[in-house]
Amino acid sequence: MSAEQIDAFGRDGYLVVEDAVDRGVLDALHAEYSALMDRLYEGWRAEGRVPPGAALDFWGKLSAAYAAGCDWFQPMDCSLPGGAIAADTPMHFGPAAFDMITHPRLLDIVERLIGPEITSNPIQHIRIKPPQREVHADETRAHVSLTDWHQDRGVTLPEADRTDMVTVWLAITDVTLDSAPLQVIPGGHRGGLIEHCGWVQTGIPRTLVPAERAVPLPCRAGAAVIFHPLTPHASLPNRSDVYRWSFDIRFNRTGQPTGRDHFPSFTARSRARPETELHDWRMWREMWQAARARLSGQPHVPIHRWDTSAAVCA
Repeated sequence: MSAEQIDAFGRDGYLVVEDAVDRGVLDALHAEYSALMDRLYEGWRAEGRVPPGAALDFWGKLSAAYAAGCDWFQPMDCSLPGGAIAADTPMHFGPAAFDMITHPRLLDIVERLIGPEITSNPIQHIRIKPPQREVHADETRAHVSLTDWHQDRGVTLPEADRTDMVTVWLAITDVTLDSAPLQVIPGGHRGGLIEHCGWVQTGIPRTLVPAERAVPLPCRAGAAVIFHPLTPHASLPNRSDVYRWSFDIRFNRTGQPTGRDHFPSFTARSRARPETELHDWRMWREMWQAARARLSGQPHVPIHRWDTSAAVCA
């Protein structure tokens, strides 16, 4: 990144970087998730829940599965859920997803912002958003439907309030003004942490968001939107006829709290101790499998700090 881009990030609290990952990363993700979708769909078809899928591509199977009430989000997510965790809670950790998170060009960008000792933060999710007209009326998940205004520091625990962290929102498909782009409040990170409310989605009350200053951020597949953890942002509705696919991944300075320390993190880059870097996706998967086994059947670990007791939440 140029000095001008770094200055813009400090001023505005966000930055759009085109070609943050190359075409090979995107192609591998499409192949990996298409194979996963095929396996999931076959299982649902065997249960009689979805129609035959021989004539359907990845997107067609997603649409048919969602219409039938089959949950593809959690089986595709690169995280455990924030709620109850069972021994068989599905999740996905594969080589293409790992190569995306550890892509050298992406880590170069992150290094310019938080330094050379980089931890892959466990607060990470896939987001595949259907056209809004297909979204079920009772769908509240931010990863599938609209995402309310929030700050990423507002959805971590207070232990990480002083952690040097950035969010990388990576576009896997082209994102137009109609297909649920992110919107941000430029410079909003300079106002500190805003009160959030613990609704179904943890979010900032509309009265505290200067929405008239919001800037939408359309971008091409492979682009990254980089956020300061205090930058207010949300998504617009998907008014298009196509799915919008992205990932939220985060990085923090190694040795600092992640904000979700009961989930596993790993060293993605270390200039001081390169031998500590993780390069085997299988070990990444095993870390999450071990976390699932440890947390399954245990009391829920809260992942947010907010409730609805504040006057602004009424």
